[in-house]
Amino acid sequence: MQYPQAITQLIDSYMKLPGIGAKTATRLAFFTIDMDDADVQEFAQSLQAVKTQLTYCSICGNITDIDPCLICTDPHRDQSQILVVEQPKDIMALENMHSYQGLYHVLGGVLSPVKGVGPDELKIKLLVERLKKSKQVQEVIVATNATPEGEATAMYLAKLIKPAGIKVTRLAHGLAVGADIEYADQMTLKRAVEGRQQL
Repeated sequence: MQYPQAITQLIDSYMKLPGIGAKTATRLAFFTIDMDDADVQEFAQSLQAVKTQLTYCSICGNITDIDPCLICTDPHRDQSQILVVEQPKDIMALENMHSYQGLYHVLGGVLSPVKGVGPDELKIKLLVERLKKSKQVQEVIVATNATPEGEATAMYLAKLIKPAGIKVTRLAHGLAVGADIEYADQMTLKRAVEGRQQL
């Protein structure tokens, strides 16, 4: 059966989301049809708001509605540590454990020659410039995912940063190889941060 064009377009839109196949997209489309008009309006406004009201912090690269972000401007944060992550969603996961009080830096991905992602495609240069400007940073904690690309990125950063006399550590115990930070529970993340090792 051919669906009306509006439903087909909505199904196609839902299928653009990660992990959403044709069946789930169809189910979501019909669920949306049954929603109250006010809920649909709110949903549409929320989608527009994340595209128009959010930006990336000019210092750390985190998603924010003010620039610089609240973490970078918080005088109570430990200015001697910068925890480097792949994506902004990793910061959210780490902040939820409430035990790390330093600063962050978002790379925007990991090195992957196969996918054409080199140092220039990531925010590595911005990190190096940030370290040169700050005399307070004593440790860079590399918190890339435990994947081959994440490991390669960690080693690259260590070789780049160590000559400046800054301690470079890596998240350790608690994170399984191949696991993503955003899916780890709070206790696992806490152990990983506390058990980090120098590279």
